[in-house]
Amino acid sequence: MFFPSQNSSPSFKDFTLVMPAVAVGNVGQLAADLIVSTLDMSRVGYMHTDCLAPMAGNNPYTRRKGDAEELHTAAEVYTAAGRKLAVLQIRAPIIEIRSKKFIRLLLSWIKTSGFSRTVVLSSSHAHRRDDQQLRGAPLRYLATPSLLGGAADALEGLGWRDMERVTEADAEPRLSVPGGGITKRLFTESCAEDLPLAVLLRFCSEGDNVPDAFALANHLNDWLRLLDDPSLKQNTWTAPSSWSLLFGSGVPPALF
Repeated sequence: MFFPSQNSSPSFKDFTLVMPAVAVGNVGQLAADLIVSTLDMSRVGYMHTDCLAPMAGNNPYTRRKGDAEELHTAAEVYTAAGRKLAVLQIRAPIIEIRSKKFIRLLLSWIKTSGFSRTVVLSSSHAHRRDDQQLRGAPLRYLATPSLLGGAADALEGLGWRDMERVTEADAEPRLSVPGGGITKRLFTESCAEDLPLAVLLRFCSEGDNVPDAFALANHLNDWLRLLDDPSLKQNTWTAPSSWSLLFGSGVPPALF
């Protein structure tokens, strides 16, 4: 599934993996863009699987002259080795009938690579919230028992709100992440396999989801302190060059 860019495969042992779920508003993917762009992360490989819709395009993180024409694909892995941080960016939809297979392949790669923890950036439909989910900021988290074993105090100190379980009729409360793509299944499978994994999500609606992405990235930064680095020119997120085309290239003057 994973193919390195160089002849030798990079070591991910004890790295933190951050990845998006392809979910409503593409908020997780946009937040992952902010991380890769701001930290000037290096591409170290890509994922090749029939579980993702095939796509290719120019470099979304153009930083210098001559690198805009680099070919980039549906799922790629970036690292900031000094921080022991890796980002798996997914740019294409997960084919629905192959989502279970994708999760199996993904969890297998995570286990064999030796990541110390995985953080999934996701989103959920704002209009599907129940009464208790309307309270407070529109940000929630989930954590597997394996991750809580070493991070419970840190998460508690942040004052974050755990994702509420919803109750329908007389049924038992259950986890529901409408619009979250593979989020729920990925979390439950990680619990079953005793993997340290956290989900950070934002309730949102489709539209201009750039503010949601900044909010989710800031939420992650409260925990991982990604912007606390003297090597950064400024302690703020840097949007990638590709975002200039999020809503098209503008109105052609020839129309008027």
